[in-house]
Order: sequence, then structure tokens, then C-alpha cells
Amino acid sequence: MISISKSEKSYIQESLRSTLAFREDGRGLSDFRSVFLETGIAPLANGSARVNLGKAGQEGGGGTEAIAAVKLEVEDVQSGDGVDGGRVACNVSCSPAAYSHISSNALDNLQHDYTTLLHQVLSHPTLHPKNLGILPHKKAWLLSLDVTILSDAGNAFDVIFMAARAALWDTKVPRTRSIQYAGRKSVQTPEEAMDVDGNSAGPSNFNTRDLPTATDFELADTWDEGEPLEGRERWPVCITLNIDSPVHYLDATLLEEAATPLRLLLLFSFPSSSSSILQSMKLLGPGELKLSEVTGHITDGEKYARTLFNALESKLRDEDLRRNQKARTKFAGR
Repeated sequence: MISISKSEKSYIQESLRSTLAFREDGRGLSDFRSVFLETGIAPLANGSARVNLGKAGQEGGGGTEAIAAVKLEVEDVQSGDGVDGGRVACNVSCSPAAYSHISSNALDNLQHDYTTLLHQVLSHPTLHPKNLGILPHKKAWLLSLDVTILSDAGNAFDVIFMAARAALWDTKVPRTRSIQYAGRKSVQTPEEAMDVDGNSAGPSNFNTRDLPTATDFELADTWDEGEPLEGRERWPVCITLNIDSPVHYLDATLLEEAATPLRLLLLFSFPSSSSSILQSMKLLGPGELKLSEVTGHITDGEKYARTLFNALESKLRDEDLRRNQKARTKFAGR
């Protein structure tokens, strides 16, 4: 967060509280800046995305920008750190160039705060994909999600979760087939077939050659590089309510964040088979919020989150069509 003078802070607050609220870029209180989203930006990742909020024109710079990438690694459940059914691990890093105004210790704390919230929300059991298992009790996928903030022009939390959701939506889990190695059946030599002593012993009741010696898996070669994460429509979106009673507003710039006494983070998921779910909420800032006001803010937040969710869903489905067509063409050209 940047520092501003008392006069700047007062001017911004009064502009937002006025009957005809005024923001420096002319937006309304519930308006977002332009969002640019692209998936599949990292060819070596299992899923990736780039999100820019507030970019100045198609070729311009600025705005809050983040990239997210998902990498799937095989873990051993029996002797390693693996968990039966797979697990999710998240990490957020910040480019020093985006936060040149704060010390390295403060940057480490900021990265820790971002990482903690992202990991706690996305690794919750209610969101866990069911297709991260490979071999029951033996092998499973570790889903590592890394988000990097390249620039920060305000509203970083919302951008982090937008980028994370897009990368997870884009993720393809490789299709696997379990394979089993069995010992070759022994063949008796003529000498072994002879009964020298005249006593014919029956076969042993404990024949280790009939048991599999190892169990493993192999990857299937398919045009689509795998299957989407199960339940990918459940990944949540984040809405940050910037509260300066009696008003609240969305998508704050850096100056507006510096003038805002309280921010309420609301994370909603919208499963297709049920109503919306509030996955998490967090208060930031020195301001105070009465308990009686929380319900109203949650209701408003759900409305804003659904609008954002629907817009992202539409864009991600368009990206799916583009990516699938590209994958089919590449596979056919082999």
C-alpha cells in the first residue's frame, strides 16, 4: 500500500461519499476496470493464465497483472509426502519491480499473506477435485499452483483469484492406465519333471510367482492432453468491498486503497448443482464494521461476485474452444 497525505485522503473519501460519487477514472462505485484474460500462456504447464485488470488500451501498459501456472507432479502415497486422492499446494510471489516502494521484509510478509489466503481457500476439502488420484493408496497427483504478481495498480486480491481460477479451469489432468507386472510362469525341465524318489509332491499352496511383482501406471496419448479438473466450476471468485461508511465500492486503485479504512474480502463459489457458497471472508484495515452491517455486505458481495463469475465463465468457455481447436490441429499434424 502506498502512502498519501491527509489532504489527498480526505479529498478521495469525500468524493466517494458524495451524492454523485466521483472517481478519478470516471467509473461508478460498482464498476470494474477492463479485464483482459488469456489461458494457455505457459506451454510446459498443465494449466496457465494471465489476467490484467485496468490495462490502458489493447497495446497499453499499466493495471494490475498476474500470471498463474499449474504443474502436476506424481507423489508416492506410501513412502513420500503424497496424500491418497491427491493434494493442492498454492504459492504467491510478487515481482520486486511491482513493489519497489516497500522493504524486502514487508514484501515477504505480503507474499505470505497472499499465499496463506489462497492456499487456505483452494485446498479446502469442499473444493478438492476427485481426479487427482492415480493408483489408490499408491500414487497421486500433487497440484502446485503458482501465482506471480507482475504489477499492482490496486485490487490485487481479486486479480490473484481470477488468475488462479482461470489457470485451474485450463488445467488438464493426464489420462492414466494402471499396469501390472506379473512374474513369468516357470517351465519344468525334463529332470525336474522326473520323480527320482518315486514320490510325487503336489504343488505348493504358497506360490509367489502368481502374485504381481509391481503396480504402476502409464500415460494415455490423447489429442486433448487429458481431462479437465473435476468440479472446475466450483473454484471461487473474490470480491473486495472497499468500505467507507456509508458507502462501499469495488475495484479500488492504489490511491483509493490508501484512503479506504476497511476492506472486506468475500470469496464465493457457484456450483451448478446448488446455490452460492461463501467459502471465506476476511477483514483488512483499521476500520470497524458492525455485526449488523455484515449481512448486508455479504448479500451485496454475492450479487457482485455472481456478475464477475458469469463474465469469467463466458470468457473461459470461449478460451476452451480456442485451445481445443488448437490442440486438435497440433495432434492431427503429428
